[in-house]
Amino acid sequence: MTRTFVASTLLAPCIILAAQSAWAAPRTGNATRETTPVAAANRAATIEPVAQGFINAVQVYPFADGAIYHVITAPERVTDIALQPGETLVAVASGDTVRWVIGDTTSGSGAEKRTHVLVKPFSAGLSTNLVITTDRRSYHIALTSVAKTAMAALSWTYPEDALIALKRAAAATEVAAPVAAGIEVEQLHFNYAVSGDRPAWRPYRAFDDGRQTFIEFPATLAVGEAPPIFLMDGKGEAQLVNYRVKGRYYVVDRIFDVAELRLGTKHQQVVRISRVGEGASKRRGS
Repeated sequence: MTRTFVASTLLAPCIILAAQSAWAAPRTGNATRETTPVAAANRAATIEPVAQGFINAVQVYPFADGAIYHVITAPERVTDIALQPGETLVAVASGDTVRWVIGDTTSGSGAEKRTHVLVKPFSAGLSTNLVITTDRRSYHIALTSVAKTAMAALSWTYPEDALIALKRAAAATEVAAPVAAGIEVEQLHFNYAVSGDRPAWRPYRAFDDGRQTFIEFPATLAVGEAPPIFLMDGKGEAQLVNYRVKGRYYVVDRIFDVAELRLGTKHQQVVRISRVGEGASKRRGS
């Protein structure tokens, strides 16, 4: 009985260790499989500094949401991470706050006020990550430290902001552009009557140049729902017609006798535009 007990006692730890080993093996394999795509994604998202990206001593990265920017630092050297002018810093978080000194300051004033996040490692051979959040975006940064050479500063260009600015400028130019070019005032005919309902979008007037018809709306047309235009034939049947919107004008590439602007289904609002006889035509300057 004693031998059996001793043998069981001696075998018990072996059985436990074997069970633990058998359990641990697949867990390690799963962990490796789980982290492999993460590591691959991080590598693919990391943007490295390049010689062509330097302006003087500043590495300029093109900003892309979700990218990781590699920043090389060194002991006894401060690296300046400059944000976009006018951007407000919300928070800075680092994976290692013990072996890295991280602070922030500002330069400039007013709309050109700029935040700078300052980074310095205590020693070489360190690596961590940095997340900077602002009122406009989040920056993801991979920090490494080397013995001597450090990046003095880095900043970003913002292609998406530039595209938005271009679109706004184009839209402003289009609004400021005349509704039609190359038209003599004497060629305009204002012999149109506006009748029917009186919604907020009711047009002020209509006129033509002999080729196109222009319908002028209130400025609120740009912020409200725009009514489609239908041409009415001699039988009173409506036909949808193509038109363009230029600012607060509809431009129809033809002359019509009667058209209707309709909006709504259950309680439809209808405004009619009718061309009156030539005897009642109004020419500016006549």
